[in-house]
Amino acid sequence: MKDEPRSHPFRDSVEDIAAAKRIPDTPQTRAPAYRLAFADRDFLTREELRPVRLQLELLKPQLIMDERGIETTIVLFGGARIPAPEHRDQARTKALADLSHYYDEARRFAKMMTERSLASYGRENVICTGGGPGVMEAGNRGADEAGGQSIGLNIVLPHEQAPNAYVTPDLSFNFHYFAIRKMHFLMRAKAICVFPGGFGTMDEMFESLTLIQTGRMKPIPFLLFGREWWEKVVNWNHLAEAGVISPEDLSLFAMVETAEEAVSVIDGWQVPA
Repeated sequence: MKDEPRSHPFRDSVEDIAAAKRIPDTPQTRAPAYRLAFADRDFLTREELRPVRLQLELLKPQLIMDERGIETTIVLFGGARIPAPEHRDQARTKALADLSHYYDEARRFAKMMTERSLASYGRENVICTGGGPGVMEAGNRGADEAGGQSIGLNIVLPHEQAPNAYVTPDLSFNFHYFAIRKMHFLMRAKAICVFPGGFGTMDEMFESLTLIQTGRMKPIPFLLFGREWWEKVVNWNHLAEAGVISPEDLSLFAMVETAEEAVSVIDGWQVPA
């Protein structure tokens, strides 16, 4: 983060953290109670401090993206297991291998939107993904190939993972709380694009749709890549016919097949009546 000019005459926290490391070694100074509260990891990770950690996790990416001047994002959700076409032979199933063309569509779409982003000096239409492999990697890769920046919102999982190599390093974030991560996906979203994926992708898709459906979020272009996939995975018409959603809810999203079609839908999008 950039250095801000100090607006007060007091010593700052960084100075006191350094000073606290130089104090004499005594039973009192070794006691946990003596540690500066904001520099005490054991204290900050106490259960009672969860509200503070939630605030910090919301604030850190917010400040960094504000400092970078990022105003709007194009969000890509999609499966981490979908391989790049050149690696389709490594897919665990034939069905996954057959989905590899969506990697290319995500990559091409991200490149096209990033070329637009560059016209705003990287303030608008910044690609934002979960920062992992598969479709996420494709999105960050397309942005990188266009010469622009992109965001990766990673999360700590039980198995080891690292951000993909195409996320802009200074915009590569790591989260503990899924809820805060989801907020950052949507806070600046100008469009949401959902590619085939598993539980995580569907969780992100349905929560985003629910926020729009219930008026908790303004309608924005919401694109599902792959009609055959999504109509097989979700019986949308049955939901409407059964009355558990309204028929007009089906107009909250559009289905597309290619990057060009997605860009065209975004360009021609109008707020549903």
